[in-house]
Amino acid sequence: MPTKIYDLDTNRRNAILNAALKEFALRGYDNASTNVIAKEAGISKPLMFHYIGSKQDLFLYVYDYFAELLNKEYYQLIDYDEPDIFNRLHQSLLLQIKLLKEYPWIFEFNKLSAVTHSEDINSELEKRNSRKHAECYPAIFDAIDTSGFREELDIEKCEQIILWSCVGFSNQMLENIRNTEYSRLDYQSMEKELNGLFIQLRQIFYKRENN
Repeated sequence: MPTKIYDLDTNRRNAILNAALKEFALRGYDNASTNVIAKEAGISKPLMFHYIGSKQDLFLYVYDYFAELLNKEYYQLIDYDEPDIFNRLHQSLLLQIKLLKEYPWIFEFNKLSAVTHSEDINSELEKRNSRKHAECYPAIFDAIDTSGFREELDIEKCEQIILWSCVGFSNQMLENIRNTEYSRLDYQSMEKELNGLFIQLRQIFYKRENN
């Protein structure tokens, strides 16, 4: 692990992390350019390598950093004991927005698991992925209270439609973040749209007395 990166101030370190995550997610390890990463991070390539060691070191550091961040700041914070599916999903998407404010490419993390031409990287990924799969998180729709749904509805199909709606919102949110200048991003409007989405979903699927 490139420990010298901790000598950098938080803003510079996050700039390198975000630039590296974006480049590795878009191009994969083999085709990712450290020139592009350094330029986007606003640091010279020789200085960047002083802090991160090598492309391989940077990739594995980025992988470990964002795996731990997602675990602590997303998966572990979702309240899987919340019985209302809309409250549970609402919380999940609010956590996403919070993370995206600082790390716009964090939910492309899974793309870093792709097989590479480097046997060393593949070996390290295999170790990390086996550990990741051993961590069992409850599914988002497990143990929900379905008593509030309208009686004539097929709950399983409802869950699928609700999931598609949330995935669609997430994808639109990601597109807006990546296509808008950072200083012009309006996260309050995103949260307002999110609140509106769940008001509508409740009205569609729940009995009137549960809205």
